[in-house]
Amino acid sequence: MAVQTRNDTFAALRDCFATDLAALIGDRAQRGDTPNAFIDLVEEVRDVLGASSIVAWQDASEDLDRAATYLTDALTGVDGDQGALLARARTRLRDGIATAS
Repeated sequence: MAVQTRNDTFAALRDCFATDLAALIGDRAQRGDTPNAFIDLVEEVRDVLGASSIVAWQDASEDLDRAATYLTDALTGVDGDQGALLARARTRLRDGIATAS
């Protein structure tokens, strides 16, 4: 049985959410495949939505802010809590995209 690494989980999150996130800001540029590039995308979308006067977009920005925090903590953390942090990030990403759409 193969062990899933943290980078595999980041790749799965990126594959699942990057296109939808980029579409929210009209960005079609290919991003890097690193966890940091994905976090940068989440933060960019967060900032664009947060600058809006639309309440739903501001709410989505808050979800994406939390997602970015969870992703960063999972990437930099040394304890065994990465799985829980990535699961929380996934939930916030899903909620943020749904709210902004």
